[in-house]
Amino acid sequence: MHTGVKITAFAAALAATFGTAYGVGQGIDPVVADREPASHDTHAEPSPKPEGGGGHAEHESTQEGQSLPAGGLQISENGYTLDLKTPRIEARQRADLRFTIQDEKGRAVTSYKREHEKELHLIVASRDLVTYRHLHPTRAADGTWSIPVELPRAGGYRVFADFTPAKKGAENLTLGADLAASGPYEAKGLPAASTTAKVDGYEVKLAGGLRPGAAGEVELNVSRDGKPVTDLQPYLGAYGHLVALRSGDLAYLHVHPNGEPGDGKTKSGPGISFTATAPSPGAYRLFLDFKHQGVVRTAAFTVHAGETSGGDADHSEAAEDAPEETAGGHGH
Repeated sequence: MHTGVKITAFAAALAATFGTAYGVGQGIDPVVADREPASHDTHAEPSPKPEGGGGHAEHESTQEGQSLPAGGLQISENGYTLDLKTPRIEARQRADLRFTIQDEKGRAVTSYKREHEKELHLIVASRDLVTYRHLHPTRAADGTWSIPVELPRAGGYRVFADFTPAKKGAENLTLGADLAASGPYEAKGLPAASTTAKVDGYEVKLAGGLRPGAAGEVELNVSRDGKPVTDLQPYLGAYGHLVALRSGDLAYLHVHPNGEPGDGKTKSGPGISFTATAPSPGAYRLFLDFKHQGVVRTAAFTVHAGETSGGDADHSEAAEDAPEETAGGHGH
């Protein structure tokens, strides 16, 4: 695990609104649970850029309030293309999400570098940032990736594939594509700003905040039944993984924690510290994955870049509603 900020910004095309229902050709495959995510079985974090072991693009901070260079804005980059074989799916029905990564000659890539124990990391998020999942699909010999998913609601979603081809000199890439889930559609607003999230009996408190164009520290403290959790377990090389998605265009940030298990100074809880730079001002949805007693769980927050979180009020929405999405939140 690498210290500091590993950020990839993803700009997603805005999903069209189709009134009260999404047509069959407009469904999108959701990724996380409705409202607050719950416990999940598996989750792998993307890796850093070349010299850091692969993963998400790292950007230098710019002047305060200035947007950082955006990465992963495209379905194709550096000769590689994300070919989503399943661009639509029926909401609330389990189906295989299938895709390939094609090279410049249109051939499916079959050789990848393993980054944080996985060849490819897949993130799916709903446009309203209520549903989020970090998945680990399986690759067939012909280069086709697949994983079963079940989307809780109709609407638009964004799929992010994070990988590094094994080809010599190839850089880490994160490509994005739109996914639709068909069915009766009901628009939902961004969950209210929150500094406390509850999931499966755990409480996670957020301190600090995102700063536009400048590095800022974010710390999350995990407790259970009112007592600090001091025995968090390493998960893919870290005590926690944090992903931030910007409301509106779903610009994507992946942040690595400060310190790592076994380095002689990083404690196994209750606090997990991150350093992150927001690409611009705006509202963001934060998703923290942490592992305790053999189970990976996800706590979600809404924050505004430029505002410092504080207070103990619990504004997180429907944390207890997460169980229906638990099975699909993480997968491999």
